[in-house]
Amino acid sequence: MKPNVLLIEDNAATRFGFVRYFAKDGYDVCEASNLAEAAIAMTTRRFDIVILDINLPDGNGIDFIETVKANDPFIPIIIITGEGDIPLAVEAMKRGADNFLTKPVDNAALAEFMRKTLEIGDMKQRQSSRKRLEKTDAFFIGETSAMREIHDLAKAAGNGDIPVLITGETGTGKGMLAKWIHQQGARAANECVEVNCSGLRGEMLSREIFGNVRGAFTSADQDRKGLLDIANRGTLFLDEIGDMGLDVQAQFLKVLEDKSYRRLGDVKLLRSDFRLICATHHDLDSLLNSGKFRQDLMYRINMMTLHIPPLRERMEDLPALVSHLLRALGSDISVLSDDIMKLLCDYSWPGNIRELKNVLERALLLTPRGTIIRQALFANLAVARPPLQQKNRGTVQEVEEAHIRDVLEKHGGNIELAAKNLHISRATLYRRLKRMNFLAD
Repeated sequence: MKPNVLLIEDNAATRFGFVRYFAKDGYDVCEASNLAEAAIAMTTRRFDIVILDINLPDGNGIDFIETVKANDPFIPIIIITGEGDIPLAVEAMKRGADNFLTKPVDNAALAEFMRKTLEIGDMKQRQSSRKRLEKTDAFFIGETSAMREIHDLAKAAGNGDIPVLITGETGTGKGMLAKWIHQQGARAANECVEVNCSGLRGEMLSREIFGNVRGAFTSADQDRKGLLDIANRGTLFLDEIGDMGLDVQAQFLKVLEDKSYRRLGDVKLLRSDFRLICATHHDLDSLLNSGKFRQDLMYRINMMTLHIPPLRERMEDLPALVSHLLRALGSDISVLSDDIMKLLCDYSWPGNIRELKNVLERALLLTPRGTIIRQALFANLAVARPPLQQKNRGTVQEVEEAHIRDVLEKHGGNIELAAKNLHISRATLYRRLKRMNFLAD
């Protein structure tokens, strides 16, 4: 693939010479005679390197460095300057430029500069990706067969670029999984931008996603980038998308169709090349049936769906999760007695992994380093909610089985639809039905 070069130079003859020389050398050069044209060019395509003059008709090239780096922190920049502007060129390098040449520029020398600068930029990007990937070892949500299957699917999703929908109860680790998928892919060197759709509604959510221009509304005293700007070439993570209002859904659907959008109050069309990951604890099928979620948007966001089961349905994972969380908190499994581990395994964990982490973190904070955690620090688990292995489990089980029968009847015996409504996998539902003697062995 030809390297894409953005050449920002106001002298037409100089631009013509650059384009003719570097086109023969295998580069694809986009010309801009001023900063305004350059800004527009950067919204429409991706560049591998920028060649930037300092003195331009509509501003100082040094000030434009920040704009370039905000769009892509790793893009190399070569400054072209007159001999009298060398102090400015030095200032430009302090601001983020990679190199500078003085006019008149020798094209052969510039070609060598470009080759070396591209190599350095590529190396920086690989190093950043490697550092991000090194951090992924901390990702762990379980080791049962169901969780290993989710891990394999998530890894496949990371290698691709299709939209991913992650479902599961609050606290199961949907956000961690979304960030891990981003870190596995080709976009890992760029931003993974997150917004919780349940925390912002209506116009506030639109402003956060799309941004706004000055004067778009009463308090808009300056232009403001939206998350779509920041997520360009990276990942946009929409947490709790089930809480997104229908008006914002309609706006966002347009973005997914052609990756173009407008900031609030603006007429200029912008583009963003982002990867989409969504998450929700809601049953989106129920929201579809009640008219609270658009079907056409649903088709766009769930090309791959990953469902994380609640912790109470995979208690085999709990000892390994406890060990992992303790290591992440700077401790190890030796601080827990067998009685405490049994207490943890007997509890139902309605808050899932998030609640487990909070409980362990609190206990460690209240325990002197190097000593065993006191069982009294977990006393609230015995009274907060009926544990999984107490004698009254039969009553809870009867309620659960009645709910499963109701849901199954509601969906006409369709196992797949019933499992989605119950927020469990088909395999888990089959096991439950066999335990209920609802299915033959």
